Amino acid sequence: MKKLVEEFLNYLSIERGLAVNSISSYRRDLNNYIKYLEKNKIGSFSETKRNDITNFMLYLKDKGLNSNSIARALVAIKVLYRFLVNERYLKDDVTSVFTLPRIWRKLPQVLRPEEVEKLLRSPNLRTKLGIRDKAVLELMYATGMRVSEIAGLKLNDLNLDMRFVKCTGKGQKERIIPLGTYAVQALTKYIDKTRPGLLKQKEELHLFLSRLGRKISRQTFWKAVKVYAKKSRIKKEITPHTLRHSFATHLLERGADLRTLQEMLGHSDISTTQIYTHIDKERLKQIHRKFHPRP
Repeated sequence: MKKLVEEFLNYLSIERGLAVNSISSYRRDLNNYIKYLEKNKIGSFSETKRNDITNFMLYLKDKGLNSNSIARALVAIKVLYRFLVNERYLKDDVTSVFTLPRIWRKLPQVLRPEEVEKLLRSPNLRTKLGIRDKAVLELMYATGMRVSEIAGLKLNDLNLDMRFVKCTGKGQKERIIPLGTYAVQALTKYIDKTRPGLLKQKEELHLFLSRLGRKISRQTFWKAVKVYAKKSRIKKEITPHTLRHSFATHLLERGADLRTLQEMLGHSDISTTQIYTHIDKERLKQIHRKFHPRP
């Protein structure tokens, strides 16, 4: 169970961009939950029932925890089980009956277009890995794909002539996302000049390869984004999720509609897409001045 929790925490850090303090809170609450399960002779998450979670909440209350702390622990457990179901470690989500407010409403920082340009220019194109990383960053910003989706891409998921990528998202749902000129150019250069040199085994079908010729992990993508953010001297907390968020925000700011954006992001519920509709205060002032009859 501890191994699955660590995988879940990596997911929160890499894909959701949660802060270090938030990750620590999740770890603490989930470790307490595991200890409670083990104390009650439950050795895996697949053995848990709804009553076990209810009893754990009562256990926390008996220990003197306040309602906010108990609610936070329940959020951690609920999100963990949702992750385990999505990753197919569990068949059913026993926490589905517990209703909670939506989490992760606090959005990561958005990069300004000029900051995105600095980030995309930061890889060293005189090296094989720099060419690869340039293609990764261009693809992230061009499509808004999740880092796990990019890590799982196969070579035949790309159609550079038609300028689209076939993405397999949550629940194994496929979607088609258009590619822009810059992404196509960067991917073409990587595939033609770099990938053959990284390829160690002919049967490796994944698009992005490590220096050892293997599929790149989500952690490698996360570290690469951090390195290039530092190199670009961008003083913001940047993760792969920041590029996804910037992609969505910039499209909306330029007139894209929510339904189209929902399709490209792979959201099953448009209410999830609506978290990207925030607009900075300065832009709101500009719109007000432009359209209000008495500015």
